[in-house]
Amino acid sequence: MRETESVDSRNKLLRVGIYLRLSDEDKNKKNKEDDSESIKNQRNLLLAEIDKHADFIFADEYCDEDLSGAGTYRPEFERLIRDCENGKIDIVLTKSQSRFSRDMEIIEKYLHNKFTEWNVRFIGLADNADTINPGNKKSRQINGLVNEWYLEDSSNNIRSAFRTKMKNGEFISPFACYGYELSKENKNQLVVDEYAGQIVKDIFKMYLTGHGYGSIAKELNGKHIPCPAVYKKQKGSNLYIVSKRPIDKIKWSPEAVKKILLNETYLGHLIQGKSTTVSYKNHKKIKTDKSAWVRIENTHEAIIEQATFNKVKILMKERTRVCKKSCQIHKFSGKVFCLECNHYFKKNCTAQYEYLVCKSNRKGFTDCENKLSIRYDVLEEIILNAINDKLDKYYNEAILNEASHIYKTNNKYDDKIKALNNQKIELEKEKEKTNFCLKSLYEDKVTGLITSEQFKELISDYQKSDDKYREQLKAIAIEIDYYNTKKTTLKNEKEILSKYRNLKELNRIIIDEFIESIHIGAFNPSKNSRDIKIKWNLEI
Repeated sequence: MRETESVDSRNKLLRVGIYLRLSDEDKNKKNKEDDSESIKNQRNLLLAEIDKHADFIFADEYCDEDLSGAGTYRPEFERLIRDCENGKIDIVLTKSQSRFSRDMEIIEKYLHNKFTEWNVRFIGLADNADTINPGNKKSRQINGLVNEWYLEDSSNNIRSAFRTKMKNGEFISPFACYGYELSKENKNQLVVDEYAGQIVKDIFKMYLTGHGYGSIAKELNGKHIPCPAVYKKQKGSNLYIVSKRPIDKIKWSPEAVKKILLNETYLGHLIQGKSTTVSYKNHKKIKTDKSAWVRIENTHEAIIEQATFNKVKILMKERTRVCKKSCQIHKFSGKVFCLECNHYFKKNCTAQYEYLVCKSNRKGFTDCENKLSIRYDVLEEIILNAINDKLDKYYNEAILNEASHIYKTNNKYDDKIKALNNQKIELEKEKEKTNFCLKSLYEDKVTGLITSEQFKELISDYQKSDDKYREQLKAIAIEIDYYNTKKTTLKNEKEILSKYRNLKELNRIIIDEFIESIHIGAFNPSKNSRDIKIKWNLEI
């Protein structure tokens, strides 16, 4: 606490710091560099007040423009507080208490505690707030509450307005995702950025042809293509980049590539409201539940076709590994399984050739009888011949048309989705019963029907059951989404088969279109062969 000068208060000159703040409702500057009319009016009002008092002397001005009155996230406000604590200011003069802060917590902390400790007087002219008057305290607290309510109402109104914009298909973020830019005519509308949009298309194409996230990032960096954050900066965006590296050293990363591959904005849809802030006081970002997201389709021009996006989505969900040397996914990755134990077939190589072998065929795993590997080039030839046989067999136009009709009326995923939905309904019923029991337990505890010890023991079991049902429902939702994606991705047989004729070699795209999985059986020495079964994406 600062030592008070032992002189007659009538002869003491009181150092006055004036605090000015521009509120949202009176932003009327013509140029960003200019002072607003509101700030000028506040300054003139406060300086005139100082002139009215012979013992007041102007000490300093503290001015925050374009900053909210909630909390203390204001540089000049912070400087004012430091000067008060360090004994440089005797009086803080503002137009009103709300200009100083609308946060009740801040008002109590400084006006009614710290300023008293530091021997600093606070004056708000418009609402007659003056800490030298003890009887004025309750009115200051009431004003603080009113201002707090104003902040909360404003925050709720803003959130409501933003949500309305989302539901109307308007883009509300200040920064467009990579591949798009904000329309010059309408800042709530996305338009395609031709350069970045082409890079997005290239990323999807590379992934479908077997490149992994790291391989794609490496190729983009090798071509000196700026990553999304750097590209936005180069275009004049004021995006804040969180990185310790210089901007010219920031490169594409596997995570950035993956984020693009998962972004449904490239389909022409807007999915907004994925995160929010804790409150109008706490601006920390938190994720919102998927049920609260706002999804509006066909709001802007698409960069990626739905079929392409679905193929990528399926590839990302299937078990695939990237080769460490090439950073690419091999042609059969995630497709080959053991017919005996249903384990995944992994790819290995020697100096002479590449081969696939059951994952169980290693030290510590002796249950599977499928011991022998199959050469990669041999399997590739078998699958190529099988696809060509299918093409030869069904290249008749009449058969294709008939098969197309059968396919449309008998989709193989409908039964799976139906069964999962039935399972989901049953789990939701069980979860509802558990929630009812939880509620009843609380009521029994309050009314004294059960003891606290009994309550703790029972509540633990019910909570475990509730958690289990929640996890099972989440898993079912993922599985239903997977089968729906597979269902919409499967094309008409005529469309697929008519694209190819007498294939000479395979690639990842062809394998994905024709084949769901390949199952390799154990080698039979007496027959000198092994069973290889193919599950086709085609029904014919």
